[in-house]
Amino acid sequence: MTADAISLDTPLAVTDRLFFEREGATLDRDTAGRMVAQAMAGRDDGELFLEYEETESISLDDGRIRSAGFDTTLGFGLRAVAGEATGYAHSGELSEDALKRAAATVAAVAAGHSGTAAEAPRASNARLYSDANPLSSMDFGQRTTLLSELDAYARGRDPRVKQVMASVSGSWQAVQIIRADGRRVADLRPLVRMNVSVVVEQNGRRETGSFGCGGRFGYDRVLGAEAWRAAVDEALRQALVNLDSVPAPAGEMEVVLGPGWPGILLHEAIGHGLEGDFNRKKTSAFAGLLGQRIAAPGVTVVDDGTLPDRRGSLTVDDEGTPTSRTVLIEDGYLREFMQDRLNARLMGVRATGNGRRQSYAHAPMPRMTNTIMLSGPHTPEEMIRSVKRGLYAVNFGGGQVDITSGKFVFSASEAYLIEDGKVTTPVKGATLIGNGPDSLTKVEMIGNDMALDPGIGTCGKNGQGVPVGVGQPTLKLKGLTVGGTAA
Repeated sequence: MTADAISLDTPLAVTDRLFFEREGATLDRDTAGRMVAQAMAGRDDGELFLEYEETESISLDDGRIRSAGFDTTLGFGLRAVAGEATGYAHSGELSEDALKRAAATVAAVAAGHSGTAAEAPRASNARLYSDANPLSSMDFGQRTTLLSELDAYARGRDPRVKQVMASVSGSWQAVQIIRADGRRVADLRPLVRMNVSVVVEQNGRRETGSFGCGGRFGYDRVLGAEAWRAAVDEALRQALVNLDSVPAPAGEMEVVLGPGWPGILLHEAIGHGLEGDFNRKKTSAFAGLLGQRIAAPGVTVVDDGTLPDRRGSLTVDDEGTPTSRTVLIEDGYLREFMQDRLNARLMGVRATGNGRRQSYAHAPMPRMTNTIMLSGPHTPEEMIRSVKRGLYAVNFGGGQVDITSGKFVFSASEAYLIEDGKVTTPVKGATLIGNGPDSLTKVEMIGNDMALDPGIGTCGKNGQGVPVGVGQPTLKLKGLTVGGTAA
């Protein structure tokens, strides 16, 4: 089946062929619908989640292709929900017998108290990305050739380049969700990503810079000459900046966060605490605070799964609910949480289209899509000028956060000193230490330059990873603790 052929079909027609009409299929659509209805009888909610996915990855190191892989998966997950209890069974065998065994397993969940199924997701005709399979849009040999060209380009840019690592990955996921009332929802999801790391050396000192980009589109958007050259240039720029870095100072100081990817701090330190399950169970630092001020005036945070072509966007979530633009914090006040169907029903609120799962082998739960702080009135230059002594954090690496307390530690991969209102020396080893809810109250200035990340985020929760996006404008925070390596 070619990408061109797919684009002429509806997602339902394509997934019907993949799941029920393929050669050797032993499960038909009507039988699947009937068995789902029987399994859900007397339960509050549930669905059959069918998934087919093609994935590939290619990596290059020191001018050689080090690994290349291609895989396909096919399977289903059957869920029955009664009250707070969930019965879940999955199988990589898509057959009537396998579905019958799964139905017997989920039947162990006691019938719900109401005996009435939860309201089905509303319908939507929105399409947020192409149906085309990116793995079919470019010859495999072209991708390996382009990675080799990328390596040569990086080495030709600067004689200090000693090592180049690059990778490209893509997937095409086809899902169909069947509900007890016979309603069916389907989605075709492309996803690509490209990463570049460059190691430079000068006077015996080695430093690294990296850049990645991606989204729900074809390989041409990340492997076009302009795109991969820009990625190499940015990775090289970061590496050369780090060559001149000095140990970061430590202590409490004013911090200016750059736009775009630094929103990962917002995602981790704040976003997880605004997911419905943590708040229903009262394990979030934000539990019980709806309607109250939790952030400085001007702070507005949304989770928006409806942005076209973005890595974290979904036409429908993994329960069949269309994604939405959910205002989590408005002008400092907590307005809403991100919800899947189970937690929304138990909390008496609407499902926001945030029910997500890593694959058919996992039950859905509330997850972020694209989590963004909106712009404010200030320019980045104003914020820098207002700082006597502080840190300007432009890019972040890894971090850790405790959902219950909100405490976080994040390392900056690119940061600079701010001295007397000017950005001066690059620093290395800077970490930001704080508390998510507390940091929201320390926002002093919000920039007018909101930017989205380049499309590289993957979020982990309870052992499941899903693609996500982040975004924010330049921000100035007061009194944040900076951990450093300077004596």
